[in-house]
Amino acid sequence: MTRYEQLAQQIREQIQNRVWRAGDKLPSLRESGKRAGLSLMTVVQSYQLLESQGWIVARPQSGYYVAARSQALPQPIRGEKLLVSEQVDINAFIFDVLQACKDPEIVPFGSAFPDATLFMQPKLARALSSVARKFTPHSSLANLPPGNEALRRHIAQRYALNGMQVSPDEIVITAGAMESLSLSLQAVTQPGDTVAIESPAFYGALQALERLKLKAVAIATHPQHGIDLDSLQQAIEQYPIKACWLMTHFQNPQGSSMSEENKKRLVTMLREHQISLLEDDVYGELYFSAERPLPAKALDQGGQILHCSSFSKCLAPGFRVGWVAAGRYAPQIQRLQLMSTVSTSVPTQMAIADYLLHGGYDTHLRRLRRLLAQRQSAMHQAIAHHFPPTVKVSQPDGGYFLWLELEATQSSMELYQRALAEGISIAPGRMFTTGDRFNHCFRLNASFEWSDRLETAIKTLARLIRGLG
Repeated sequence: MTRYEQLAQQIREQIQNRVWRAGDKLPSLRESGKRAGLSLMTVVQSYQLLESQGWIVARPQSGYYVAARSQALPQPIRGEKLLVSEQVDINAFIFDVLQACKDPEIVPFGSAFPDATLFMQPKLARALSSVARKFTPHSSLANLPPGNEALRRHIAQRYALNGMQVSPDEIVITAGAMESLSLSLQAVTQPGDTVAIESPAFYGALQALERLKLKAVAIATHPQHGIDLDSLQQAIEQYPIKACWLMTHFQNPQGSSMSEENKKRLVTMLREHQISLLEDDVYGELYFSAERPLPAKALDQGGQILHCSSFSKCLAPGFRVGWVAAGRYAPQIQRLQLMSTVSTSVPTQMAIADYLLHGGYDTHLRRLRRLLAQRQSAMHQAIAHHFPPTVKVSQPDGGYFLWLELEATQSSMELYQRALAEGISIAPGRMFTTGDRFNHCFRLNASFEWSDRLETAIKTLARLIRGLG
């Protein structure tokens, strides 16, 4: 542990022990450095780490203050850990919610996409312009599945930097992570098969299951620790599960992340039962801690993990470029892609490969993570200040979603409809399940730069929540 991490840990423990309480001003950077015998730069790094994790907030020309910590969500209710759905039907409602987010007059708290202003990258635009000039008829053929060779090599190098052995030959470039997940699902299942998913689940998983005529076994997922492994074990023993689709880091919608211990247990469990894991890791680069958490793919020994990700949430949302590290399934996924979309957009593949070649990606990611952490902290502060104390909210260590829980008798669908009438969108819990178990929950997008408009929207939501039955 570095010296700045040690100082951050000391201050974090002091806050947890209520030495410093919410709203208290912390010692200045120079004063903390003098007391701890550390350089000013080391203290700055420590405070920035605490700020990115939501423990403290900076106030211009004033200093650093202890952030308000909202009430943590409770464990999932025992006895409701296993939900079986013979048929998945979710598309129509999701379409309506997402359509509302397109209106520029609507405050897009319900959006699934990060703030587009975070990705205004002149270097990427220049790369796209450059490759467009170099594009030839042969380029289309050369970049058919598995995709652009240079891009696959860059992705393999990033795996290698994390200590993972992934060959460029097992990587297939796709039209975003959604295609990589859908193709992976087709590669390991047949219509009528059963798939284990999280509960609540990313609605894209529900849509894919509906389209491919698959059955779902939904496993309770905690907003901090991730999928309940005891319930997953129970499901494996009761149902002929062929695949498991889940997010190991900063899960959508709850923001949960699995511990290293739980990832090891998960991989061992699935390997013993020869069940394929579709690891949806689109938010993996958006961590607020000092190091990137390793995906379950890093523990793969039997080749049953298909690791899916994309550049859509961290670099180029509009480019729709993703990939799957598919191992032995790579040839099959290539064939499936050729029969469906043929290939991912060639110019966008080439542009991202060119951008990665000339550097700047990690600098961009560091800035992106810092801004997302600050914006999440700002939304937490507003929620803690304005919302009724009965509202519980998650505290993810990455990504850009917050998961909120109302009182059991309150309806997030009713809140959604009332909020929309006042120009605010939210993502009600019904989007993430085939039942009504999460009807008192909703998701907020915390990626937008804080402003008076967003503060007013939070105040409006607080008023509407107080008016719910």
